[in-house]
Amino acid sequence: MHILITNDDGYLAPGIQILAEYLSAIAEITVVAPDRDRSGASNSLTLKRPIRASLTEHGWFRVDGTPTDCVHLAISGLLDHKPDMVVSGINSGANLGDDVLYSGTVAGAMEGRYLGLPAIAVSLVGSQHHHYESAAEITRQIIQNLVRDALPIDTILNINVPDLALDEIEPVQATRLGFRHKAESMVTQQDPYGMPVYWVGPPGAAQDAGPGTDFYTVEHNRVSVTPIQIDLTRHESINPLQKWLSAMD
Repeated sequence: MHILITNDDGYLAPGIQILAEYLSAIAEITVVAPDRDRSGASNSLTLKRPIRASLTEHGWFRVDGTPTDCVHLAISGLLDHKPDMVVSGINSGANLGDDVLYSGTVAGAMEGRYLGLPAIAVSLVGSQHHHYESAAEITRQIIQNLVRDALPIDTILNINVPDLALDEIEPVQATRLGFRHKAESMVTQQDPYGMPVYWVGPPGAAQDAGPGTDFYTVEHNRVSVTPIQIDLTRHESINPLQKWLSAMD
């Protein structure tokens, strides 16, 4: 098995280094990751300039682009042999609920799925980020289970692991995405020249966070595994929408 690994925290981030170490025990790995932190890049592609990739001393590729750039480049031109799977992470922080809309980690997995490969995004939930090894081991186990018993090809697994030692984590739970309250207001400051600058405010607290959601599951020390898909169509609304449109003059 050949696994393509990427992330949005950059190729020097501890999460991707530990993930690569763990997955190299079960597969050939290729790492193609951003050359710096690209958190919040979502599914953005670099279109107005060339993308550059260079080899690191470990044989990894660092790319001056987004996580989506990394996966697109790897599969569509950089690698001689197409990988069997894309794994994105381990992210330093949660990707729960609405976070998946902004997450570069999840976007890396989505791009792999766009290009026809099974894909996983994995994140470590907490503020201190001590237990990347727990997330790496759980990811390895899930991949081994996928090899034995494949999921539908259009499924992306969004995995969130509590920042705990492995023996403190409760069993893995299949979940749905919850959602947050709206984000906090922008933080306004001045630069040294007196011009205003703006920082995006912190994300909102969990709003839909009851049993069955990813928020609830991680809060109760369990690993959340949420199946997500690329198709954003609200299928049940197509016929009602057509009736609504037919009533227009």
